Amino acid sequence: MGQRHVLVVDDDPLILEVLRTVLDLEEFRVTTATDGEEGLALLAQDRPDVLVCDVMMPGLDGFEVCRRVKADPATARLPVVLLTARDRAEDKRAGEEAGCDAYLTKPFSPLYLIDVITEVRSGATAPGGTAPDPTAPGGAARP
Repeated sequence: MGQRHVLVVDDDPLILEVLRTVLDLEEFRVTTATDGEEGLALLAQDRPDVLVCDVMMPGLDGFEVCRRVKADPATARLPVVLLTARDRAEDKRAGEEAGCDAYLTKPFSPLYLIDVITEVRSGATAPGGTAPDPTAPGGAARP
């Protein structure tokens, strides 16, 4: 089995650098993009095992990136983790409707994100993003 490959799409260079560093330490191969269009172009060139995508970006937002990934038969089974500061119930519902496999809100634990990436890669989380919230009492599930 080859090295695990994650594509991270975020317009914040600091988030990209933190995620690249943490994922590199866990021996993931990391590709980064700074917007949705670039992310989709990279996805077409070199298919990752998991896509981690910010929601609020200029141009194509993360919801639209997720919808396009899930609508394309060639990428429909690719796990998508949405990582965002948007934590309202309607935002989480929009992520679920877009087809995300997990929805995590910022601030986040990079180590927890690694656990979520591993889970969605193995199919351990239900579609719609029912990853547990490590900050909630008892690790309650996020819709």
